[in-house]
Amino acid sequence: MTLQNTKNLRKQVAPFEQSTTKESIWQIINTLGPFIILWYLTYISLSVSYWLALVPAVIAAGFLTRIFIIFHDCTHHSFFKSRRINRIVGTAMGVLTLFPFDQWGHEHSVHHATSGNLDKRGTGDIWTLTVDEYLAAPLKLRLAYRFYRNPLVMFGIGPIYVFLLKNRFNRKGARKKEKMNTYLTNVLIVVLVGLLCLAVGWQSVLLVQGSIFLISGSVGIWLFYVQHTFEDSYFEEDKEWEYVKAAVEGSSFYKLPKLMQFLTGNIGYHHVHHLSPRVPNYKLEEAHNNTLPLKNVPTITLATSLRSIRFRLWDEENKNFIGFKDLRYVAEKSVSAKVKSEI
Repeated sequence: MTLQNTKNLRKQVAPFEQSTTKESIWQIINTLGPFIILWYLTYISLSVSYWLALVPAVIAAGFLTRIFIIFHDCTHHSFFKSRRINRIVGTAMGVLTLFPFDQWGHEHSVHHATSGNLDKRGTGDIWTLTVDEYLAAPLKLRLAYRFYRNPLVMFGIGPIYVFLLKNRFNRKGARKKEKMNTYLTNVLIVVLVGLLCLAVGWQSVLLVQGSIFLISGSVGIWLFYVQHTFEDSYFEEDKEWEYVKAAVEGSSFYKLPKLMQFLTGNIGYHHVHHLSPRVPNYKLEEAHNNTLPLKNVPTITLATSLRSIRFRLWDEENKNFIGFKDLRYVAEKSVSAKVKSEI
């Protein structure tokens, strides 16, 4: 992709960067309203059976994911024209999703600025090692990496750690404004949970909100994982790294069924979002459909996305993700190539 094409692509997407207040307000209504109703249906279903309660809980988890997308847009200041309103709404959505607005917004901005950059990994992304790094790592680090990359850990324990523990504390070097927002979010979460416990009992809150949270958290991490971890993704060293290439080649188009697309706030159009974070979620599809070059980006479906579970390491030589089982083949191929070059 040439520099001129890069400029043209960003220019083509620019018209979709304007939010529409009416659409934003309607999205809040059609997201919060169903979530509250489904939360209550989950609660009253407990009196019959927990397994019955799981039905509305699963759907509620979908709407909680959609609430997170609103929060996510607010951190990019793309949901409303006013930065102040984005901050207020974003903080409120952050209470419901257990994310501090400023802290997460900072880490996510770093993620956008460094996604696919091999020399700037570590903030707001999933721990990824290259083949060479893994082979050179001590046994302790390799075991830790394998544990981290285990699907049960990543999508099971992961939501508990990220949502309940990691986001409760300020990062090192955080400014006062960010720290105060984290404290405020934590206090509001305690107040909200306390009021719910007084209203329906702590056992019901644990069963209802706990179930919704775990399902939604797993879905959220899966979405983030699969949209950057597909076979022919994009990773380059800093000197070769390009923002637009990282966006359109290193972020997938996750083509989902319409209902799932609705519940996930169109975040499947992740390539558009990374290309221009100022495009509100309800305009991502429109931007994709009306920008011809974006139709050729990496596309995955529900079926093909399942392959991503086995991807563990980035192979710099072949420019693709591989699994642990592929290591022996890659190592043998590398040794063979080295021998041939010395002959």
